[in-house]
Amino acid sequence: MGHSVRTVIDEYLTEVVEPARSTFGAVRAVIHEFVPEVEECMSYGIPAFRAPNGIVAGIAVNKKFCSYYPFSGSVLDKLAAEVAQYSRTKSALHFAFDSPLSPDLLKLLIETRVSELSSR
Repeated sequence: MGHSVRTVIDEYLTEVVEPARSTFGAVRAVIHEFVPEVEECMSYGIPAFRAPNGIVAGIAVNKKFCSYYPFSGSVLDKLAAEVAQYSRTKSALHFAFDSPLSPDLLKLLIETRVSELSSR
């Protein structure tokens, strides 16, 4: 990712230590790969990725794990079988600091959210 401009997410990452920083970076790169037009922003205090029709994803580093936010109340329920191995809340999927979500799972999460946004 050839960012020459520092984003709010770069600022957020100054407080994040390894291995969480690398894991965050891996997930961030996959989001940019699948939705090249996203802009990085903060939403509800969470680093987020906004496409032209809405936010497609968010990632945060917590005290004990990283969280992926689809910014949707239904994406995780729709993909319940695919995310069954992860602990989660209604709005977030939790994963280990040293274990990024797989590109295939991220693609599925993002595609589900993008199709939800485009059908609104």
